Amino acid sequence: MKLSDFDFSLPGELVAQTPAQPRDHARLLVYNRSTEQISDDFFYNLNKYLPPKTTLVLNDSKVEKSRLRFASSEVFITQTINPSTVEALIRPGKKFKLGAEVVLDKAAGLSAKVTAVADDGLRTLKLSKNIDDKVYDKYRLTPFPPYITQDESLAAEYQTVYADPLGSKAAPTAGLHFTPAQLAKLSVTHPIAKLTLHVGLGTFAQVKTDDITAHKMHAEEFFVSANAAKILNAATHITAVGTTSARTLESLSRPFKKSHGSTDIFITPGYKFKNTDSLITNFHLPKSTLLMLVSAFLGSTEQMQQLYTHAIDQKYRFYSFGDAMLIL
Repeated sequence: MKLSDFDFSLPGELVAQTPAQPRDHARLLVYNRSTEQISDDFFYNLNKYLPPKTTLVLNDSKVEKSRLRFASSEVFITQTINPSTVEALIRPGKKFKLGAEVVLDKAAGLSAKVTAVADDGLRTLKLSKNIDDKVYDKYRLTPFPPYITQDESLAAEYQTVYADPLGSKAAPTAGLHFTPAQLAKLSVTHPIAKLTLHVGLGTFAQVKTDDITAHKMHAEEFFVSANAAKILNAATHITAVGTTSARTLESLSRPFKKSHGSTDIFITPGYKFKNTDSLITNFHLPKSTLLMLVSAFLGSTEQMQQLYTHAIDQKYRFYSFGDAMLIL
C-alpha cells in the first residue's frame, strides 16, 4: 500500500475550529460492517447504536501544556527525559544546530543547549532551568494541532471530562464528545474501563514515506490498572473509544492484567483485531496513521474512502474538534 491510498480532499470549511456545544451535540456517523448500513445521527444518541452490554474503553490521559512559545522560537516538548533534559520539536529549527546554546529568554535566564539532532528533526535539549520550574509557566500553551487556531480559551474543551493523569501531547479526541451526564447514563448498562495512553509522536507524527511499511512509529507509554484489567477480562464485547484506546488494547495479551509499558504498534489494512470489536473515532487527517488504523478496522481503504466521501457530502466537521463515527 502507498501513502496516496490514504489521501482525500477536504474543503477547508469542514475543519472544525471549535467543538460542538454541548459536547454530545456533535454529529455521529454510524456504520455497520455486517450490513454496510450508514446512519446519520448525533452523539447524544450513541446509546441507541451501541451493542448491548459492550464494555466502553476510555483513554483518560490528560493533555499537558507542552508548547513553549518564546519571542523568537517555539519549543514543543515531546518527551521529558529528566528534569533538565527534553526532546522537542523546534521552530525555527535552523538556529538549533547540534552543540548550539540558544537563548530562549535572556531576562528570565532561560537557554537550551542542543545535545542531539535526530534524523526526523527532533532535538534533545539541555535546559538552563529544570522544565518543572514555574518560570516556564507564562510561556506554556495548550498544544492544539496546527489546523486549529491557538486559543487558550478553548483549553478546557481540549480535555475529556474524565482526563486525569497528565502526559499527553494531543487530546484523545474521540472522547471529547462525552458529557458527565451521558457517561453516567451509559455506565448503568455498559461497563466502562479506563486505561491510559499518553499521546505523543506515535499518534500524530506525519508519515513521510510513500511505502507506508517503511514508516517508523514512535513508542508511547501506557498504563492498565488492575481494576481496568478485571473489567476487560469480564467483557464479552469491547468498544474502543478512540484510536489510542484501540492501539493500547491491541498491544495487550489476554488475559488482561495490570501493566505498564510502551507501544509502537502500527495498524494498517490487513491487520486482524484481537481485542477491539467496535470503534468510536473522529474523522482524521489524510495520510495519517490514525486513518490507516480506521481503514484496517473497516477492512479496506476503499470502504474508508466511501465513508469519508459520505461525511464530506453531508458536511460533517473534521479533525480534533469535529464530529464522530461509530464503526460496528
